[in-house]
Amino acid sequence: MKKEDVLSNDFLKQFKNGEELYAFLGQLQKRGVEAILEGELDNHLGFEKHGDAPEGNFRNGHLRKKVRNQYGEIEIQVPRDRNSTFEPVLVPKRKNIVDGIENIIISLYAKGMSVSNIEEQIKDLYHFEISSSAISRITDRVSQDAIVWQNRPLERVYCIVWMDGIVFKVRENSKVVDKTIYLAIGLRIDGKKEVLGLWLGKNESASFWMNVLTEIKARGVEDILVTATDNLKGFTEAIRSVFPLSTKQICIVHQIRNACRFVVWKDRKPFAADMKKIYTAPNRDAAHLALEHLESIWGAKYSYAVKSWKENWEELTAFLDFPLEIRKIIYTTNIIENLNGKIRKYTKNKLSYPTDEAVIKSVFLAIMEATKKWTSPIRDWGLILNQFIIMFENRLII
Repeated sequence: MKKEDVLSNDFLKQFKNGEELYAFLGQLQKRGVEAILEGELDNHLGFEKHGDAPEGNFRNGHLRKKVRNQYGEIEIQVPRDRNSTFEPVLVPKRKNIVDGIENIIISLYAKGMSVSNIEEQIKDLYHFEISSSAISRITDRVSQDAIVWQNRPLERVYCIVWMDGIVFKVRENSKVVDKTIYLAIGLRIDGKKEVLGLWLGKNESASFWMNVLTEIKARGVEDILVTATDNLKGFTEAIRSVFPLSTKQICIVHQIRNACRFVVWKDRKPFAADMKKIYTAPNRDAAHLALEHLESIWGAKYSYAVKSWKENWEELTAFLDFPLEIRKIIYTTNIIENLNGKIRKYTKNKLSYPTDEAVIKSVFLAIMEATKKWTSPIRDWGLILNQFIIMFENRLII
């Protein structure tokens, strides 16, 4: 057994149960908080305790204050100054909850827990009561963070932007209605993904997406090399009106689902096999031959399914103009759908939201949780960046 393990066991043996250990840790944090507050006052006054005080402001005793932290409720001594100009950062005036417990509340809210459930959880774990209104006030501060985040400046150029919507149920005028959170993910020049923003609207529409793109442009985006979207009617025109040089790619997976809606169940498997020859073709010419083959076999029976390919042909096959490494990341909107899945995971406990602000706050926190690990470039980024530079040398300046 290691020496450190022996010391750890000896340390734990002095406590009869978990409550005694918890009380000891609470007192340990109390001393730490008080020491930090004394240090804050030293910095405010410009001299240490028991040091030579210059003329002017000086220490003036302490105030007792009860605060709540992850170890329950403790009473601390808050130092005062004569002029009452000292504003503690760790435990601000008119505040009785330290940052640690606030972060826990926000984290629980981000993971989909309701305010009432958080209230019960805090009571069970930390042995003190905090009201639902206090929890709401803590989580409401997130709304300000969301506004700042939503209006932050963006990069000048994004290599790829994926766009999609996710539907939530929200109360409006005593009714529960469907509303859409619009999301956009950008791939930066450093190869890292970034959620550009979230927008709330009643229904997913091309006109709303045009407003989203206009806002993105107003926040500093001058160019998007490639956009990957679903096949919403009018989406391509909306993109072209704001970013005319962008290559538009419609998600192949969305197209397959859309085409199969017109095909009866017993024919779907052979029909899908013939469709696959289109999007796995090595180039546009081969893809066009595969489309003609699809039409010759299925056109008479499923004209609408074939027509959906022909009407959006340019945008469906845009990915075939790119190297294989880029094709893999632009021919579907899987990246943004994966994010949507994680958002659903965090928000699944909430069947509906009372207000628009509540759903925005919840989705914002879910995004912050889901994107914590977005710290590295996507796979093979060095190779992909070189391919983008060769294809867009006049638009992509490193």
